[in-house]
Amino acid sequence: MPVAKAPAKGGPVTSIPPVPTGHREVELTPVVPDRAWVRILLNETDRSYLYQVIEPTLGNDETAVLEFLRETLIRTLDGRKAIQQRSGADWSDVLLTAARQAVLDHAIRLDPVGLQRVEYHLVRDFLGFGPVDVLLRDGMIEDISCDGPTIPIYLFHRKYESLRTTVVFPSDADLDAFVVRLAQRSGKHISVADPLLDATLPDGSRLQATLSREVTTRGSSFTIRKFRADPLTPPDLIRYGTISPQMAAYFWFVMEMGASFLLAGGTASGKTTTLNAVSQFIPPEKKIVSIEDTREINLSHENWIAGLTRSGFGAETASGKPAGTIDMYKLLEAALRQRPEYLIVGEVRGPEALTLFQAMATGHAVYSTMHADSVQSAVYRLENAPINIPRIMLQTLSLMAIQAQVRVDDKLARRILNVTEIVGFDPDTRELLTNTVFEWDVKTGKHAFLGRSYLLEQIAERRNLSEATLQAEWANRTKALEWMMAKGVRHYSDVARNVTSYYRDPKGFMARIARE
Repeated sequence: MPVAKAPAKGGPVTSIPPVPTGHREVELTPVVPDRAWVRILLNETDRSYLYQVIEPTLGNDETAVLEFLRETLIRTLDGRKAIQQRSGADWSDVLLTAARQAVLDHAIRLDPVGLQRVEYHLVRDFLGFGPVDVLLRDGMIEDISCDGPTIPIYLFHRKYESLRTTVVFPSDADLDAFVVRLAQRSGKHISVADPLLDATLPDGSRLQATLSREVTTRGSSFTIRKFRADPLTPPDLIRYGTISPQMAAYFWFVMEMGASFLLAGGTASGKTTTLNAVSQFIPPEKKIVSIEDTREINLSHENWIAGLTRSGFGAETASGKPAGTIDMYKLLEAALRQRPEYLIVGEVRGPEALTLFQAMATGHAVYSTMHADSVQSAVYRLENAPINIPRIMLQTLSLMAIQAQVRVDDKLARRILNVTEIVGFDPDTRELLTNTVFEWDVKTGKHAFLGRSYLLEQIAERRNLSEATLQAEWANRTKALEWMMAKGVRHYSDVARNVTSYYRDPKGFMARIARE
């Protein structure tokens, strides 16, 4: 058994190393209290940034103890039984209790600080995500990308954008084992026979991975799109400039009335984030059904069925898919039998879109995203394979918004570039008739209302509202959103509570915020 000699004096659990020569420390942020830090370093020569992960460093004796405890716990620990015996205990308590008992049982001599270092790595490796655990804990990171063994992991930081990190998988074997473990943690399978994986991690983050050198010549790889435990809400989008208060109030108005909405944009433009945020405007009692490949929609509504596709297993059937596959089309068929009032589909990209547009035509309010950089390119994608929507059916869509990543003051930002209403269809020219309601002005950096909304005019006609009443209602919702932003109301449950309060008693809500 390993024996670690105690040092004369216990040192700190984690020592912060000196700043490397030629670099300057820009930020030092604790991620795990007293255990792990993240340091942003600026290379003074080429002005590039480096993301340094600082964790407890193990000595040779401590490394031997860690390996011994890891093997012992794998052989002996029955976590399920331990949790049953200790009601309310979490996995870290069970793990550390078992580890400390093993230290006593095997008379391992280890000083208290050394034991804390070993315990950190046990929890990180058993219950966390090993070498990338700190990256997943850092709320400033959006994406984590590993391109192969011996290659530093890269990430996208909300402040510093694309960064190289100090985290590296040293060998093919280490990275292969980690990718297999990610698959297992996601409840999925990856192998040389099936080396591609799309999955959702337990925290909701989206995972795409490849195994070995079957389809990626540099070795196994993975990309993690991080899930926000605290999703953005309309006041957040207004604060960041993604939308304007007037535009947010417009979405609030038309979504209450059941208008269908398609949000298009490029990769990482923030489409799903915006869709999730504006979905808070759906009236609280309405029945919602969402359909996704990976879970990203997060609503506060109780009357909500969240559907998720499932990969198949075994040999392929006559449809060309493994038996037991539940794809978007099957989920959509099931959703329409669940009598939803609002239907949210993660992304439009296949033949199931025809059923989606048929749902719009029968009065369902449908919200979805797709990859396109303009209204014209979105229409082209919808009309052509593999989606193949007849152009005349596109008029069932109420409006389309285009979102993109843009440069604002030399920083990347997300902006809705325009909001366009689908007014109708000209049978002579076979062209869609559209009306642009909002447009982002790159010179001023602001969203401009272009003067007319046919959709709001239709709503006013159906509800017998005068022009003055319509404009007053729009203005009130704009003020309500500006008040939420000014008061720091941003958590999705708080926003939902205020939106519900407005629905129940708009006059009372406006009177209350006027007093405040």
